[in-house]
Amino acid sequence: MRTTKRATRTGIGTTGTTGARLLTTLAFLFTLFATATPPAQASPSSPDTQAAYLAEQLRTDPVYVTDQLPRESPKSTTPAFATLAKRTGVPTYVLVLPGEAAAGEALLGTVHDRLGEDGLYVLIDDSSVTDATAYGVTAPADDAVTVAQYELPFDAGPLRSFERFVDVITEGGEKAAARAKAAREKYDADGEPADMYIGPSDRDNQSFLTGMAITGVPLAMLLLIPYVRRWWRRRPGAPVSPNKPRTHRRWHRRLLPAAALATAAALAATAPHVFDQTTSSASPRPRAIDLNARLDRVAEGLSQDPIYQDPESPRALNKTRLAQLRSRIARFESSTGGGPVFMALVPQLYEDESGSDEDYFAYAVHDKLGKDGVYIVADPLDGYIHTFTYGLDLDSYGPFYDLPESVTYGDEKSDQADDHLLGERLTTLMTALDKTERTDTTDTTDTPTAPDPDDAYPFTDPITEDDLNPLFYGDFWPGLIIGALAAGALFALVAAALGIARKSLLRRNPEPLQASDLPTKSPAMPTTAYLRDTARAELQSMARDFGTGEKADTRARNRYDATRLLAQQGENVDGLPPSTLTAVIILARATRAALAGDDSTLCCGVNPLHGPAKTSRHVRTSSVESRRRMLPVCEVCLDDPHEIPARLLKLPPNGRPYYEDELLSEAPKGFTKLARKVREAAHVP
Repeated sequence: MRTTKRATRTGIGTTGTTGARLLTTLAFLFTLFATATPPAQASPSSPDTQAAYLAEQLRTDPVYVTDQLPRESPKSTTPAFATLAKRTGVPTYVLVLPGEAAAGEALLGTVHDRLGEDGLYVLIDDSSVTDATAYGVTAPADDAVTVAQYELPFDAGPLRSFERFVDVITEGGEKAAARAKAAREKYDADGEPADMYIGPSDRDNQSFLTGMAITGVPLAMLLLIPYVRRWWRRRPGAPVSPNKPRTHRRWHRRLLPAAALATAAALAATAPHVFDQTTSSASPRPRAIDLNARLDRVAEGLSQDPIYQDPESPRALNKTRLAQLRSRIARFESSTGGGPVFMALVPQLYEDESGSDEDYFAYAVHDKLGKDGVYIVADPLDGYIHTFTYGLDLDSYGPFYDLPESVTYGDEKSDQADDHLLGERLTTLMTALDKTERTDTTDTTDTPTAPDPDDAYPFTDPITEDDLNPLFYGDFWPGLIIGALAAGALFALVAAALGIARKSLLRRNPEPLQASDLPTKSPAMPTTAYLRDTARAELQSMARDFGTGEKADTRARNRYDATRLLAQQGENVDGLPPSTLTAVIILARATRAALAGDDSTLCCGVNPLHGPAKTSRHVRTSSVESRRRMLPVCEVCLDDPHEIPARLLKLPPNGRPYYEDELLSEAPKGFTKLARKVREAAHVP
């Protein structure tokens, strides 16, 4: 009985143990299957969150450069970022992401938790370092970010910004803090640093300025230099020096044109070195692989799943919504006249390969995928939805093509939601697609064509969009014309200014009157100031005409010598009495007339300042006396003898007739006798 009972217990115990083991084994297999299945669904290539995806990328390579910014930070710049990251001296993890997709320090913290590695985590957008946090290592991350943002202008570019960040990290805490403080103070005082690069409009201005300089400066030289030099030599009151023989005159005439031509050549050669910018951005030229990286990624994802969510961006569709949309897509594809639907939830950025042009992006993805259907481009960052069809016969007037703006662009409610309610709006879009009628046409030979880049704003060629035009291009040619006009305008302004200056100088240094103007413009009762200024001007003109005296005859020399005796061997006429000043004027004019070949020997006896006399007449010199005097008279006095008493020269200050002066009494007798009287008074034989 004991044995039986023991056997029974053993049998029961064995059976129970075997059942327990079986249950344990089944539970283990079930658990293993349950735990093994999710990782298969959420493979490293498609983690369930943005942070998980980025952590997986950093696990493979500590520097991750997005493929969504080829125009600013091409993926091919990864080695350059990696080289800089090694200089920090601590484990450094770098994320280069679109600024709109990155949540700054919060994202870095989540990525660090997912990755589980201590180090310096740096977040960079399309322009600069935006955030950095040190986990488990010592590094002045905040100060380095401050310096990178405050010391560099906005257009310095992400690579240069990261380089400045690394430089500050290597300086250590104290130096980094001091540098950050100085950078912040300088920014507060002076504002943002000047841009490092110029834009297309700046290059147009440079081309225009270069054209103006190349024509304007040489033409201004040719116009202004001779004019100013001539004005300076002939300005009223200019000192007179004897004329020197003009040697090498032809060489001097060619010097200025040669200098102007050399100036133009120098400006043309120097301008490209002064305006040496060739690009308007710090971004390197993207390669073909950079421009195709994201398109290939999206096309590959859509080839496996009709819905592709960008793993670098926050997820907009949860698993439930994904399942619903996949079901709707499958139902439309299996319906009569339906077809494939491809949803790409991918940001559309100005820095991406398509230049934020959804039409071009959809066309490129369709071209790579090689499948016709409905292509829906939904931006998870701004919430915009755009739809395109290739090869499907859908009624263009149906609900699918007449979606409300609340579906395509969102409304106030969707703007306030983190996911922009993309799930609900895409479901509404699928409902409109189901309701859209199919057309009867069976012609499926139409081949979609690429969008016209000229009509696809803001799409531009990503390879050449940052290239500046050559300096000698575009506005350079109008600048040549404007430069010539500017030289003419400058000449006119200078001429006007010098004209005003000449009038001012003439008030102090009157210009000698021409022979034809002497009788009508010489005053009958001049002031001492007038006689002094006129004498000075006549002396200057006489010295200029006389020169070295090589062409002067005896008569001109005698008059010249007498004039210089009166003027005290120079031009210092200050302090001379009115009668002497008058004699200086008479003899200086007589000298100039002799040098010009005039054989006149007498001056007008009514007013010697009238110049040479034409003949002699008995004339009345007083309006109250009837007595007449035989005097030489000029043509004007001869034609109107009744005005002679009024024209009689009277000397200041008391207005006595000039012929009552001992020296001037010889004037009506001729220039020779007047000159002899001057020499006698000076005791010169």
